[in-house]
Amino acid sequence: MKIQTLGARFALMAALCLATIAPAQAQFWQCVPYARMVSGIEIYGNALTWWSQAEGKYERGREPVAGSVMSFAPTARMKLGHVAMVSKVISDREVLLTHANWSRRGGVEKNVIAIDVSDKGDWSRVKVWFAGNNGLGSSVYPVNGFIYADGAPEPGVQGDGPLAPLTIAQVDLSKFGVEVSLQK
Repeated sequence: MKIQTLGARFALMAALCLATIAPAQAQFWQCVPYARMVSGIEIYGNALTWWSQAEGKYERGREPVAGSVMSFAPTARMKLGHVAMVSKVISDREVLLTHANWSRRGGVEKNVIAIDVSDKGDWSRVKVWFAGNNGLGSSVYPVNGFIYADGAPEPGVQGDGPLAPLTIAQVDLSKFGVEVSLQK
């Protein structure tokens, strides 16, 4: 009986060790380090601090530009705010975002649509594509504005190896006759 107990304990310990190794190989992204990586904007701290931290260090404004970071203001459900890189400006009220930790915890979404729904067309309120309903979410999010990279490297995801970000959603706009380029 002692050998069986010892064997069961060993099997449990082996399983626990394997469980701690597997997550180390999976990539789990928060919005801040991911936005910093893809935009080149060197700001640290929670997303809710990015807008104020950018003052005097990076240009800020109300117009989306490819490579800029959209700074979301905190809400009751999104207490730490959110940051997302603008991968493409589609029109004066539509952009594509590349960001992390939005639809699914730790997941990355590339080139998903965000629409300005503000009354004045000033990008102060947006709706963002959400994987849960495979379309624009029902929530409207307040936006501080855009932080411009100013000479940062071209936006794009680094690496294709085993630690590359897991993409959970990507919209192929070529099906709709829209050409997508990450050039500024």
